[in-house]
Amino acid sequence: MQKSQRLIQMIMRINAKPHFTVRELADEFGLSTRTITRDLLELSELGVPVYAIQGRGGGFRLLQERLLPPISFTEGEAISMFFACQTMDYFSALPFGEGADSALHKFYHYLPADVKEQIDRLKNRIMFWNPYRSMSAEILQTLLKALMIGRVVNIAYKSSSGVSERNIQPIGLYASSGYWYCPAYCFNKEDIRQFRADRILSAALNETIPCRADISQKTLLDKPAKDDQEQTTLELEMTGKGRWLLESNPRFGPFIMQNEDGSGALTMQIAAEDMRFYVDSIWQFGDEIKVVAPAEATVYIQQKIEAMRILYLR
Repeated sequence: MQKSQRLIQMIMRINAKPHFTVRELADEFGLSTRTITRDLLELSELGVPVYAIQGRGGGFRLLQERLLPPISFTEGEAISMFFACQTMDYFSALPFGEGADSALHKFYHYLPADVKEQIDRLKNRIMFWNPYRSMSAEILQTLLKALMIGRVVNIAYKSSSGVSERNIQPIGLYASSGYWYCPAYCFNKEDIRQFRADRILSAALNETIPCRADISQKTLLDKPAKDDQEQTTLELEMTGKGRWLLESNPRFGPFIMQNEDGSGALTMQIAAEDMRFYVDSIWQFGDEIKVVAPAEATVYIQQKIEAMRILYLR
């Protein structure tokens, strides 16, 4: 076996083991312990983070992150992977630290020249744009770590009512319109709540509170059901333009009925506590959409209109 092949196989072998000894590798490769020691030294000089374990038993292990074996990509796969990584370019912070940028740099560096040329032609011609939102990468990384190892997180959270301390068990992390969101079980409120990451002022793993097993089984696909809460019927009337504007919203689209003249109407059941959220969502469309019911919703609209009148006509 050529030395280069042996070193690659050695990387793959030690990457799969939490720790190992020189004797174990020597027996496996049929070489002397001196040769294996020289190989490990060479791997270390090449940047493979191998370090010695001191004390009884001794041995070696990889420092921090393990190294993945080489993976072959087709040309189409390579281009897809490159631009998949670029979808994160416009986020001010990522839960992966500098890993995404580092991976993209390595990936691009080792591509064949002709594939690099194709990617270069597409740069600034394919973009996955998100509004820039300022947030802490350290907090995102803490939330991600809690998800990976199953831990509760103690956070300081800023809401409209002020700053409060919470203990939460994250269910997931997702991004929308440049923001990162973390649905989580809140031990203080004893319910599942949604937290916006940029409103989390501090976050630290809390080892004193065990995770709930039922929450650990949930994913982002398990949206909290509100069927057991008080319900109300939301009714809307809309012009043709209003229907066109609203039907792209997944919360409203499936419930819109189109009239013969192109206008539309909507009737849907919502949780009563979410009424203002739904009304605020259609407020931007002005007179293209009219709230018909419930009565509380029309009163809320009237209050908003009056507040605007006072603001601009006083």
